[in-house]
Amino acid sequence: MDISTTYVGLKLRNPVIIAAAGITETAERIENAAQAGAGAVVMKSFFDNEICRTSPTPRFAILSRGTSRFRSDTLYSFEQASPFGPQEYAGEIARASGLVDIPVIPSLNCTSIDSWVKHAQLMQDAGAQAIELNFSCPYGAQIMEERDLEGMMFDVVTAVTENVRVPVAAKSTGQLTDPLKVALGLERAGASAIVMFNRFTGLEIDPRTERPIMHGSFAGHGGTWALHYPLRWISVVSPRLSIEICASSGVVDGGDVAKYLLAGATAVQVCTAVYVRGYFAITEIIDGLSSFMEEKGYESIGEFRGKIAERIRTPQSVDRRHLYRAAIDPDTCVECGACDDICIYGAIETAQEPRSINDRCDGCGLCVEICPHGAITMVPEPG
Repeated sequence: MDISTTYVGLKLRNPVIIAAAGITETAERIENAAQAGAGAVVMKSFFDNEICRTSPTPRFAILSRGTSRFRSDTLYSFEQASPFGPQEYAGEIARASGLVDIPVIPSLNCTSIDSWVKHAQLMQDAGAQAIELNFSCPYGAQIMEERDLEGMMFDVVTAVTENVRVPVAAKSTGQLTDPLKVALGLERAGASAIVMFNRFTGLEIDPRTERPIMHGSFAGHGGTWALHYPLRWISVVSPRLSIEICASSGVVDGGDVAKYLLAGATAVQVCTAVYVRGYFAITEIIDGLSSFMEEKGYESIGEFRGKIAERIRTPQSVDRRHLYRAAIDPDTCVECGACDDICIYGAIETAQEPRSINDRCDGCGLCVEICPHGAITMVPEPG
């Protein structure tokens, strides 16, 4: 079984790339990622704005929200730039490349087109095999006076690709007016690949103090919940692009990597899972991808990459007939009443035991998901 892939013209032993973050800040941490099996590493981003090279403490929080069984967890963080200046950063890229046998890709975030070009050339001269342009932080557009983020992205990619020989990947935020339009624009501008997407920027407030938590400002937020937005857009964008797509956000296991590949990605960036579980999470994720392929009988990633795109129905083609309804298994039901509370159709009969479902059932399926004992299933409508 071959789990190798290509990304920006580079041969990767597997599609799992460790995203730019503190876990890839130094050559030693990059070596940890390589030893755990990563296919490539993006080094923590260089920012030309020096203030961003020092992060506050604390800068991480785990946010858990919801009730009882229905909760979501978020890694909320304020981590911006590598602490290195440009020469130190280039030196660390060279040092890391000497320690590992996988691609080490620098990540850049600059405040003027001239600065983007200058620093991209510096990283190329340091031996970088590819460069990632980090447009995921909207701060760059704010500093480039009166420039919209999307227009700035196109201009920067054009300028950089015209002045370096190595392939260039553009890492985009999902906070865009039209991700498809932006992806097509980045392709026209000369990008060899796009990364979809980085973490969203958000805000958490402590109602007791009536202040933003941690450092008192906005922060990036990501976690398992973040998978579905990029999946949707990658499935839309991939059939329309000739360049490669690297997926990012929400990866927990090998099954999530498989989902992104099915949607059309050629590689997948991972970050939060490594932060909260350690570098061994990389090994587990790769093993999970191999298990998926073995179970399905796939010999290579190319056999299933992009397979799902043609299977997604348009809203017009969705079968809207009500073919199913819910039914309660009296032998499994424990009369807990969870379904009573959430059925807006009044379909749960509770006058006598065991509970049953009457003809008012709309077939929405929510009670099946809510039932804590698996006592409700969807069955064909009679007749």
